[in-house]
Amino acid sequence: MKLVWIAILLAVSCGFAQDPGDFKPATSNVLDAQYPKVNARSRVEIRFQAPEANKVRLNFWSGPKADMEKAADGFWTFTTPPMAPGLHYYTIIVDGAEVSDPGSTAYFGGSKWASAVEVPEAGVDYYLPEDVPHGQVREIWYHSSVTGTWRHALVYLPPNYDTQTKTRFPVLYLQHVSPLL
Repeated sequence: MKLVWIAILLAVSCGFAQDPGDFKPATSNVLDAQYPKVNARSRVEIRFQAPEANKVRLNFWSGPKADMEKAADGFWTFTTPPMAPGLHYYTIIVDGAEVSDPGSTAYFGGSKWASAVEVPEAGVDYYLPEDVPHGQVREIWYHSSVTGTWRHALVYLPPNYDTQTKTRFPVLYLQHVSPLL
């Protein structure tokens, strides 16, 4: 009997050790928002307030679609299984109405607005800002002899562009045609 209790205690303690509970606000959250949260195992915890709602579903475009659980305080929550690193779009469906999560930055993709959560890749920091020389983006207006109109452009200039006037810098052209212009 003593051996059975030891086995149960080991199993329970291993279960707690596997889920460190180290959830932190996602880097894709709006300023000071505590949810969504991501932990070291790439699990995402979503929390949404809808005290009068009868049913709230979470709709990840790339993964789980699940019912959220309502707590006594009117918040609905769901924790995903581990997700692949990257940006995951999602919406929340409250009694049939699809809405964005106010804790997440809003993104436009797939012809609609959605929330998203960034799941970082373990041990990778190449997306983080570093203390290295940075260039700048400048806004310019120029007259086009082809169209006979003034045109608008955003131009990235590398560090030291203004001081190294005889240096040839590489160029990358990005073109976007806006239906509004």
